[in-house]
Amino acid sequence: MAATLCQVMGFVLSLLGVGGIIAATGMDQWATEDLYDNPVTAIFSYSGLWRSCVRQSSGFTECRPYFTILGLPAMLQAVRALMIVGMVLGAIGCLVAIFALKCLKMGNMEDSVKATMTLTSGVMFLLGGGCGIAGVSVFANLIVSSFRFTTYADGGYGGGGVLGGGLGGMGGSLTPRYTFGSALFVGWIGGAVLVVGGVMMCMACRGMVPPEEKRPNYGMAYKPASQHTTVYKANTRPRTAYDDSFRAQSMDGRQSNQQYV
Repeated sequence: MAATLCQVMGFVLSLLGVGGIIAATGMDQWATEDLYDNPVTAIFSYSGLWRSCVRQSSGFTECRPYFTILGLPAMLQAVRALMIVGMVLGAIGCLVAIFALKCLKMGNMEDSVKATMTLTSGVMFLLGGGCGIAGVSVFANLIVSSFRFTTYADGGYGGGGVLGGGLGGMGGSLTPRYTFGSALFVGWIGGAVLVVGGVMMCMACRGMVPPEEKRPNYGMAYKPASQHTTVYKANTRPRTAYDDSFRAQSMDGRQSNQQYV
């Protein structure tokens, strides 16, 4: 019962973790403009893995996707790859975990097979969660490294930034500094929950392995046939005169028989 409960809870947590990684990957608020020095602004910019956006004070938001791949920083492409690998591993792990649930009967599947599938899904969850946390951490490192980078833009829509060609001001304003967006926290939480779910799945695997049953002993022990030995006991009765005379007569009778043959 404990193994089943641990497996179900690990599966639920893993689903939530995979959902968090998917949501973080699709969000645009990976890097948001820092408004600490300028809380009142007409333009608020933010960027994600796939596009950069500008929101005006009137509520109008304009987003522009990253149409090029070669022009993006190598670290951003690495973050994309890590998040995609984390999603794929998490999705495959969830698919394997569904068939490995002990509370579901899948034909004549043995408990040992389900235990192996549970361990496999747990390892996939651990790897997927690690990839998600690593991807978010790499992007956060990019933000921290470029936080103090401030230059003048030449004007127009675009300029320097975290993504190396991200969002800038309009008409010669300072390029905004970026800070952590909400997508980073969603990715961190999702990756951590996915790792916890993977650990619980691996723990449930140990409780699902059936104990080794005692096999009946079909062999028969060989026992040699008992050998009946005859024990001869010496006659300890004391000899008498009658025994000596009887022995002498028998000896005489044997000699006489040999003479008449």
